[in-house]
Amino acid sequence: MFNFLHGRKPTVTVQSPHPIFQSLGMASGREMTDMVVGRAAPPQTSVETPWGAPLVWGDTRNSVWRRAKFAQRDIHTGLLALVVGRYAQFVRRFLSSAETYFLPGRTVTYYILTDNPRTLEPPIELGPERQLKVVPIAEFPGWERLYYRRMALLADAIRDPIGSEVEYIFCADIDQEFVAPVGEEILGDLVATLHPELYGMPRNAFPYEVEETSSAYVEDDEGDYYYTSELYGGLVSEMYRLARACSLLILQDQANGVTARGFEESYLNRYLINHRPTCVLSPEYSWWDSALATNVPVQRLLSLGRQCEAFDMQKREEHKC
Repeated sequence: MFNFLHGRKPTVTVQSPHPIFQSLGMASGREMTDMVVGRAAPPQTSVETPWGAPLVWGDTRNSVWRRAKFAQRDIHTGLLALVVGRYAQFVRRFLSSAETYFLPGRTVTYYILTDNPRTLEPPIELGPERQLKVVPIAEFPGWERLYYRRMALLADAIRDPIGSEVEYIFCADIDQEFVAPVGEEILGDLVATLHPELYGMPRNAFPYEVEETSSAYVEDDEGDYYYTSELYGGLVSEMYRLARACSLLILQDQANGVTARGFEESYLNRYLINHRPTCVLSPEYSWWDSALATNVPVQRLLSLGRQCEAFDMQKREEHKC
């Protein structure tokens, strides 16, 4: 999560702090700046970014047109997730929901990168034109080591075997669940998803990296949106370039003893400032219920992990987070 917000805005008082502010080091009742706390209503009429890329809401006329456009092509898409340690508990729920809602009726290969292939035993039953491939990786005890290697693992997997098997690849956190159709409207050369708690917030509220010694550093006059690392994708060639570039920046910072505030999400946002997405997905495609999450017409992909972060301690115990 994030460490702090920067910039100056009218002061507000938070009586019951949301976990995003707890992670920023802000205690209950303390004054803070930069944003008014509350669920934002999205500008749903906005279907295009400032640079002309589609901003996708799944039920708009533009999305209907995009689905019809891609339906004319025989497209093979990959959906990749990393599964290590306790995250194995989410695998079957993720795959079962993807079978129902992710590109229904299309050819899809699921790629599970895992340090424990037995996680998928017995194998889940898949529909026609669907297959599952397990890509073994070395065990990474401790999330810190995994953070440094995650983008490199993605780049290696895309280079071999993914690059020669599918046209598009989407990377998703495994602790998510598809709850409504996610169709061909998401396809594009380079696809990013808007962070549901930061969409509609002022630019100075975005938790970009502010440490100038970091390779993920973002200057005050840079950036249009803040993107989540829960779901992103595109052509395999574009995704390989993204993963490779981010992994090199992460390793460079590691060598210099620097850790970005948002971990790999910081480097993802840095890359997407330099290489603007050709397709931006609305928060419908990455959502969890919190005091800050923007209202969306349809919830399509729910983050179970970040939902737990948004719960207070009592709810975390109730939901066994």
